[in-house]
Amino acid sequence: MEPASGSRHAGPAARPAAAAVLPAGGSGERLGGATPKQFCTVHGRPLVSYTVRAMERISWISDIIVVVSPENIETMKTIIQKYGHKRVTVVKGGITRHRSIFNGLKVFAEDEFSKYLLQKPEVVVIHDAVRPFVEEDILLEVVMAAKEHGAAGAIRPLVSTVIASSADGCLDHSLERARYRASEMPQAFLFDIIYQAYQQCTDYDLDYGTECLHLALKYGKTKAKLIEGTADLWKVTYKRDLYAAESIIKDNLSQQVGVITDVKEDVVQVGLLLHESLKSQIQVEAISISLCQNESHLQNMFSGRCYNFIYIHDKQPAFQETHLLVDMLEKSNITLLYPVILISVHLNSSENISFSIGMEELTRNKKFAREVKKKNIWVYDLLIHYKDCLPLQEAVNSAAALIMALIKDRNPELIGQLLVA
Repeated sequence: MEPASGSRHAGPAARPAAAAVLPAGGSGERLGGATPKQFCTVHGRPLVSYTVRAMERISWISDIIVVVSPENIETMKTIIQKYGHKRVTVVKGGITRHRSIFNGLKVFAEDEFSKYLLQKPEVVVIHDAVRPFVEEDILLEVVMAAKEHGAAGAIRPLVSTVIASSADGCLDHSLERARYRASEMPQAFLFDIIYQAYQQCTDYDLDYGTECLHLALKYGKTKAKLIEGTADLWKVTYKRDLYAAESIIKDNLSQQVGVITDVKEDVVQVGLLLHESLKSQIQVEAISISLCQNESHLQNMFSGRCYNFIYIHDKQPAFQETHLLVDMLEKSNITLLYPVILISVHLNSSENISFSIGMEELTRNKKFAREVKKKNIWVYDLLIHYKDCLPLQEAVNSAAALIMALIKDRNPELIGQLLVA
């Protein structure tokens, strides 16, 4: 979900000053239910927050305008505050999509919106708030094409043939699918072209139109450059799309894991074996340190795009170390975006598991995990139990399978539970 550090299309010097307008005023009638789709939670976080994050992580987008219906302004402001979004301005929407977009453009050009003090951009991106998986490459390609041609938009091949019906409800004709494309988002425009087009719009355009590229053509005589988009530009429209979005997010969050071990020989050995067992399934970054003495190394690990961490130790209990890791994760601010998984792995080679883990400690672990969950950190406990009849490698392989299941499923019901490998 996070973009690459650079783009194949243009260097930093070539990137224009751009802003983004995200219409988010829909009622979500097709989704069903009382909550508009942009405010439905996906993996514990409102959908619109993912889209805002997709824009704000791009340094060359200076301002993000989120246009919402009047009754949802406070809801949107609460989301911005809760998830620490930056460079975001909330604007009251109109009764239609085009009127909402027009209001979003006005904050850069009209005196009545001067309180926002926003500088007019060279290029403006228009993107639906319910298309959360847009990446920097396609945004930059569309923006650079708009800078050259005046307007540009992403397109996708049609999945189904488009047909027209006659007045009696029978087939009249069909379109040759190979000649047509579906218009998608993002779209981008030189600001003056799209703003002036909206100024010339008729009420009919504003109330019944849907296509911004058509307005640029109709009123600005600007032919948009069409850019082949990627499959992840789809729009959340129906309830099933929410489940698909959650699946994509889980998959994206399960691409990388950080393995932390203390410096004891047997613990380091388990860390190496676990690294070998996991690396074919997930990207692994491993570090062996004394927690209290190398906080800066951990902060570097926590400042990346990793949302899964494993701490391997032979201490029982390891509350002090786990608390330290939780505090550092919280300070890193990555927990503002997605739930972070922290798996505390304890090594035990005794014959009796219950001798190693007592009921009092199990109860304390569960209580601690429930408290930490409020900070968006999900703590799981895993015991690697091995002895002569169960080789260490076999135990580690079993632990790796459990770890991958926890990372991929991200099941909140298992938080605080003790799993045994």
